[in-house]
Amino acid sequence: MIRRTNSYLSTLLWIVVGLVTGVGIAWAEVQPESGFGLPRDVSLEGWRIDWLIQVTTLFVGLLFIIMCMWMLYACVVHNEDHEAEYDHGDGKHHVLLALTLSSLIFFVVDGNLFYNSVVDVEEAFWNMERAETHPDAVRIEINARQWAWEARYSGMDGEFGTPYAHSPDDIVVLNHIRVPVGVPVILELAAVDVIHSFYLPNFRTKIDAVPGLINKLWFQATETGDFDIGCAQHCGTHHYKMKGMLSVLPQEEYDAWHKMASDHGARTYDSKDKNAQWGWAWRKDR
Repeated sequence: MIRRTNSYLSTLLWIVVGLVTGVGIAWAEVQPESGFGLPRDVSLEGWRIDWLIQVTTLFVGLLFIIMCMWMLYACVVHNEDHEAEYDHGDGKHHVLLALTLSSLIFFVVDGNLFYNSVVDVEEAFWNMERAETHPDAVRIEINARQWAWEARYSGMDGEFGTPYAHSPDDIVVLNHIRVPVGVPVILELAAVDVIHSFYLPNFRTKIDAVPGLINKLWFQATETGDFDIGCAQHCGTHHYKMKGMLSVLPQEEYDAWHKMASDHGARTYDSKDKNAQWGWAWRKDR
């Protein structure tokens, strides 16, 4: 009786632990902005990523339903009244059936994802020429460090990497990047210490920031608002703190902010502050 009671208590304890753990995990998950699903897409090309996710979910759902129906059929037809037929499964019929089904699933599901991913990359996400040739494109340099995002805009002269004595009007911000709506935004990214990953969930894009390497991405916002910047690569003990904000502004509001920030940069420029003088010459051929 004592053993049975201890067993019941132990089982109850594990159930409570499981429930508490499950609730904790669910609470810790990233919550959508509203309703059910992904954060809303506010980018020109983000629909491509959503389409791939939705098609993959559809295919996986269909395969799950087919497998459940197959198992149900096996349970009903091959019941206890059915005489078992033992087979090693290495007959020609079985091999051809397995290869046919595997090939069908591979080419329909994985082939579709591979083809459309290549098209999306070539037409949109890696098509830097499309963004660079836009007359109003905004260019920003991102410098990642533990545990913050530094961003540099060119000043009113529109140049990066010019001697600071002649171009002290660059705009440098920390963890809060502002961009205009409706025009391409091109980012060149580097890192000071370890590998980080610049992640914009509402724009369906991210890329690693690697020490000693300049990576590049572009996006175009279709809505104004404030959106999260995350780090998608574990970068140290305070990785969870590496969060910033991307504010998408109307063009007039962005222009006013840019001029004000450039004037402020010129007034507060200090040639002795070497830590603030990071940056590189912008290259269109990357």
